[in-house]
Amino acid sequence: MTQTAAILSFLRAGRVLTPLDALHRFGCLRLSARAFDLRGAGHDVRCRLVVVGPHRKRVGLYWLATP
Repeated sequence: MTQTAAILSFLRAGRVLTPLDALHRFGCLRLSARAFDLRGAGHDVRCRLVVVGPHRKRVGLYWLATP
């Protein structure tokens, strides 16, 4: 299974994903690129910046919008 397919399956299950989660779960270093690929294939992948951790870093939180 490709990274893109694995990420799509994960998002279809109603879960959300951060870049660090994608790295640990799928070995994906560029979640934004995989989201771009999924959008190009017609999937409605959404992203919102959230603040995480004690150093208040901003990261993207990705999910699949349901119709």
